[in-house]
Amino acid sequence: MAKWTAFPYDSSAFVYTPATLKKHWARLHAGDAEPFPKDAAVQQAWIHFHAGEFQAAYDAGLAAGGAGITVANKAQGIYANYLEKKEKAKLEMFLEISERAESLQAEEPKNPNAWYWQAYALGRYGQGISVAKALAQGLGSKVKNALETTITLAPKHADAHIALGAFHAEVIDKVGKLLGRTQGADTATGLKMFEQALKLNPSSAIAMIERANGLVMLEGDKRMKEAEKLYADAAACEAMDAMELLDIELAREELED
Repeated sequence: MAKWTAFPYDSSAFVYTPATLKKHWARLHAGDAEPFPKDAAVQQAWIHFHAGEFQAAYDAGLAAGGAGITVANKAQGIYANYLEKKEKAKLEMFLEISERAESLQAEEPKNPNAWYWQAYALGRYGQGISVAKALAQGLGSKVKNALETTITLAPKHADAHIALGAFHAEVIDKVGKLLGRTQGADTATGLKMFEQALKLNPSSAIAMIERANGLVMLEGDKRMKEAEKLYADAAACEAMDAMELLDIELAREELED
């Protein structure tokens, strides 16, 4: 496999040990509600992930198997979304994650992150090929179902609330409210999901960013001031790991434009 692009920022503050990983686990995983792993090899994969060593996390996660598959999916998903430059490679990665997550669902149907990572990957893949194309391929209902399943299995899964809010917002933004309804998308549900995500994970920069984007997609310019405030709040967040730093840097770049 080609060498992945290295994490572009200083990540020395995010190097955890198994003991400090456990201590900060609840805060680090407020977004994905993943339980602390008992397997030392999986812990090590997460240590790589939080330090921004995404390819090492992916390799270690796959090698560990079981709960390690979730680390591999998250490492590849975050890497593809933020750091992979080639569009073709990025889309291939999202499809790989989706397939792995679907296999995991068959083995562990009650594993919330088996459903979440399928939804995340297909959602990002859909954005890459165009939302209208993705809906025509039936990916919309697959994403929506996987996210709703995630939330049923893990009601405090903040990231699934964000993604479901984004689903409603993207569909309505791209095809309109009327056609959006045929995909099960509606404004009120979208807004509620973003709000709930921030209640569950109030220090999440990505929850602020996605809510800001969603407000403008769903309600237009009248929410622009609120969206700008959310971006400013996201830019001022304090990162606890490499992924959070990528989100915060994204908000800072947006504010500079």
